[in-house]
Amino acid sequence: MLTIRQMSIHTSILSSPGACRRPWRWAALCLSALCSALWVSALLPQASRAAPTASSVEVPEVAARAEDVSSIDGLIRAFYEVVNVRPDAPRQWGRDRTLYSPWIRFVASASNAKGEAEIEIWDHQQFVNETEPLVRRGFSEREIHRNTRVYGHIAHVDSTYETEYASPAGPRHSRGVNSIQMFFDGRRWWITSVMWMTENPQHPIPVELLPPQ
Repeated sequence: MLTIRQMSIHTSILSSPGACRRPWRWAALCLSALCSALWVSALLPQASRAAPTASSVEVPEVAARAEDVSSIDGLIRAFYEVVNVRPDAPRQWGRDRTLYSPWIRFVASASNAKGEAEIEIWDHQQFVNETEPLVRRGFSEREIHRNTRVYGHIAHVDSTYETEYASPAGPRHSRGVNSIQMFFDGRRWWITSVMWMTENPQHPIPVELLPPQ
């Protein structure tokens, strides 16, 4: 099944001026784009989108804080601060929303019981709906190491984290890596995508993504 983005690409190709002047060339490009889209879809049989939630957590509209979005350091600091709140404290989901581009996607990568890779994808509202119960029970996450690469208006941040969260069996701890893509529009930084994976025995965090010993 084609996504909305893939269909919009096909539509833009067909409606471009060159499509009228070179019909055979553009027909070939359309066919190529269609085949590529179907090929990518076939490569990700385990990918799933979070199902819509009947009751959504309110995310108020607030203005972005200059100190949050004027630098990469500010963006990462805010990225962690918004989820490090006490269960009885006011939430910061509105502030959280200001950190991300309109097309933000959150992608969780994990392994199933057979050791096969699986991913789950959320937009911001779905991510908040999934995260709110963790915060309500008691959740904290802190950055322990960071690798940053910047080229022109784009940046990639590998942010290694530690978490502590409540469970029926008592407090639990985990570590993992947030792979964060960013974009600078000339005025501010935006987070455009976040993918993460929690450490497990089969996939220990590489030494280059951990604090120096």
